[in-house]
Amino acid sequence: MGRLANRPELCSLNQMTPKPKYIAGLVQMSCGLSPDENLQKAAARVAEAAQRGAEVICLPELFRSQYFCQREDAARFDIAEPVRGPTTEVLGRIAQAHGVVIVAPIFERRTLGVYHNSAAVIDATGEVVGLYRKMHIPDDPAYYEKFYFTPGDLGFRAFDTSVGRIATLICWDQWFPEGARLAALEGPSVLFYPTAIGWHPAEKEQFGSAQRDAWRTIQRSHAIANGVYVAAANRVGFEKPDGASAGLEFWGSSFISDPFGVVLAEASADREEILLAEIDLSRIEDVRRNWPFLRDRRIDAYAGITNRFRNEEPWRKKE
Repeated sequence: MGRLANRPELCSLNQMTPKPKYIAGLVQMSCGLSPDENLQKAAARVAEAAQRGAEVICLPELFRSQYFCQREDAARFDIAEPVRGPTTEVLGRIAQAHGVVIVAPIFERRTLGVYHNSAAVIDATGEVVGLYRKMHIPDDPAYYEKFYFTPGDLGFRAFDTSVGRIATLICWDQWFPEGARLAALEGPSVLFYPTAIGWHPAEKEQFGSAQRDAWRTIQRSHAIANGVYVAAANRVGFEKPDGASAGLEFWGSSFISDPFGVVLAEASADREEILLAEIDLSRIEDVRRNWPFLRDRRIDAYAGITNRFRNEEPWRKKE
């Protein structure tokens, strides 16, 4: 179980015929201090989602632990694991037993001293058929991820599964239209965003509503601009892994949006939940026919997108 598939044909665009309709599921869960208990809890939630009809199921970012990036602590590297590790082994068995696809976030130990914030795509066979490594790494108060994670080097990808092509990005990636666009151009029906986002306790009253609304809006915009479904699976609950951090209140609010930004299912801000929504390829076709953003892209005129900012010559005297 959980073996990394090395057959080149799995990457072929024509390898699998996509299902015209299927059910996507999101697991919104709280996370405790024990990695093993979190994994068993996640496995139970995935099995429950499968029993309720989900065919592809996404878990929250770094779900095997509380969100340890609230401060820099080298001892936290001890909980990292290889892709062929406990997470993919346990969830691989669940995937095979229930015939479902699982987007499984992991704190990946790539080699000595090199770690990634990653997501393994496990097919219904129990095999890992894809791996995404988080590309955009934040460094903000209580989100000190640059200390822990090497930026991803696999690019923005989509993976063939038993339900069809899907893509996954991770948390901070969800704020960048470039990542969503590049992933969407690989042909998935859904962009999954495993997430760990919440409020600093001192900010919630003044900024909390606007922050959560911006988070929801930017992801709905990815759905609209690219004509794809978007599904964000967040954790929920207050986490203070140790006395040295102030803690974070994760705002839940996981949701699934259709290709025109219509929210099909949305979770609460304070409870564990399983969300289900239908993914319908004919809906993608209909939206793209009537709002042909991909058709009208000026791919001949976008070279400047690779600049950090506009080209400047600060040494020149201004007129």
